[in-house]
Amino acid sequence: MEGVVEFTTADGAVIAVEGAEEESGSRLVARDDGTVRATRTFEEALDGVRSAAESALRVFRDVSLQPDSVEIEFGVKLSAEAGALIAKSAVEGHLVVKLSWSPGRSAGPAETTPAP
Repeated sequence: MEGVVEFTTADGAVIAVEGAEEESGSRLVARDDGTVRATRTFEEALDGVRSAAESALRVFRDVSLQPDSVEIEFGVKLSAEAGALIAKSAVEGHLVVKLSWSPGRSAGPAETTPAP
C-alpha cells in the first residue's frame, strides 16, 4: 500500500486519499509522515475514469436498447503515479451496469388517436 496520497484540485484544495497498491517494484519517495504527493491534479487523475464512464454510457444508451435509465457502477483506486484506476474485484475488472425500462412503455413512438 502506498499509504496516503495527496492530490491537489484545480482550485488548490488538497485531497488526501489512501493510495492503491503499485504493481511495479518502484515506489515514490514519501515525506516523513508517509504521505506521497501525486504527480497529477485530482481532476487530471479522474479524466480517464470519466472517459470510461462516457464510453460505457454511449454503448448502453444505444438506439436498439432504449433504456429509460442507465446506471454504471465501478470502484476507483487512486495512485500517486497512475492517477485513477478502475478497481478490480476479487476476480477481474469491476463494472456493474443496470438498465431499466418503465412498465407498459411501448418500444416505438407514441401512437396518436385522431380527434372525432
